[in-house]
Amino acid sequence: MLIVQKYGGTSVANVERIKAVADRVVRTAREGNEVVVVVSAMAGETDKLIGLAHQLSSSPSEREMDLLLSSGERVTSALTAIAIESLGHKAMAFTGRQMGIITDTVHTKARIERITGERARKVIEEGFIVVVAGFQGITEGEDAVTTLGRGGSDLSAVAIASALNADLCEIYTDVDGVYTTDPNIVPEARKLEKISYEEMLELASLGAKVLQTRSVEFAMKYEVPVVVRSSFNDHPGTLVTKEDAEMEKVVVSGVAYDKNQAKLTVMAVPDRPGIAAKLFKGVADANIVVDMIVQNVSSDGKATDISFTIPKTDARKALKLTEEIAKELGARGVALREDIAKISIVGVGMRTHSGVAAKMFDTLAAHRINIAMISTSEIKVSCIIDSKYTELAVRVLHDAFELEKAGSSKPGKARSAGKRKLLY
Repeated sequence: MLIVQKYGGTSVANVERIKAVADRVVRTAREGNEVVVVVSAMAGETDKLIGLAHQLSSSPSEREMDLLLSSGERVTSALTAIAIESLGHKAMAFTGRQMGIITDTVHTKARIERITGERARKVIEEGFIVVVAGFQGITEGEDAVTTLGRGGSDLSAVAIASALNADLCEIYTDVDGVYTTDPNIVPEARKLEKISYEEMLELASLGAKVLQTRSVEFAMKYEVPVVVRSSFNDHPGTLVTKEDAEMEKVVVSGVAYDKNQAKLTVMAVPDRPGIAAKLFKGVADANIVVDMIVQNVSSDGKATDISFTIPKTDARKALKLTEEIAKELGARGVALREDIAKISIVGVGMRTHSGVAAKMFDTLAAHRINIAMISTSEIKVSCIIDSKYTELAVRVLHDAFELEKAGSSKPGKARSAGKRKLLY
């Protein structure tokens, strides 16, 4: 088998941890497997480099930041290769460029366009373990170093696994799998044996920190089997794979939360065609991602309030921009709330069961948790609530859907799989 193993920052945090990673990698190779290793920077190293840059400039060049930040993974890859060789196995460290990871030209959050990988294939055939610096690539033509954004080493690993037609991509981290919710909030949270790409994508985008969202998108597109495991033990992990019939029997697979949320409300906007388009085009042009949107039209039909959520990290930038647009539109003003959180339930079984959202709303209401906004898809329901109720909401929803029990969460009657609309 050809196995790609990715190790995160906590897994390679120091020399002792790197030795432990090397030992695991060599064991995998001695079991008869070909191995490619993708590593992150040592824990805290990226933040340290960012801090150094900001001591020199309040707004350092994104091009130079990419070159700077890519060094963390290069250091780790070389150290890991040295550790593997010390155990008697041939190893060779590669940068993103040497691996042939070609990206677009967007610095700090580049997208992978293709991976050549010819040199890696050759040395794998020669019996080497290849160790790749994650999180980075190179532009075509200019040969400028790029980085893939936070969590980009996950994406590197999945993309390399796809390019090399690997049999498995293992993501090693500081947790031993995907849980029904955050065990720090709900000690009874249960580790899932497997989860569908769609569910994992929703959980990742809704605040779960186990896998980077783009890496899940890539795995789903190219059907790369991914296993999330801990580098601190040998426990079996969680398989992220294609949906199967068994998965639909479990209505809700997990509860996610995200406190990095802010809500902007543009008040008394004239209700005429093109208003929303102008508002959200301005926000999009500033590269601010909008999540949930609610529009309330007044009784006279002449004005409307438009509320939308964005990452809290973009709140001040978005507020300034939205105030400028609101003035142009003739709106009354803009209000910002940052004391909110998004709470979500996810499960492919929602497609074939009714009453899921109703049960979620009833549960929150029973604990006097008010809902400010609601968003749904085929396999998820999300609510905006006051951030002070986040942990309570996670606990009561986890309990309501009995997620501590395998094969549980029974909100209502099953219905025909042909009816895809969420009922509530």
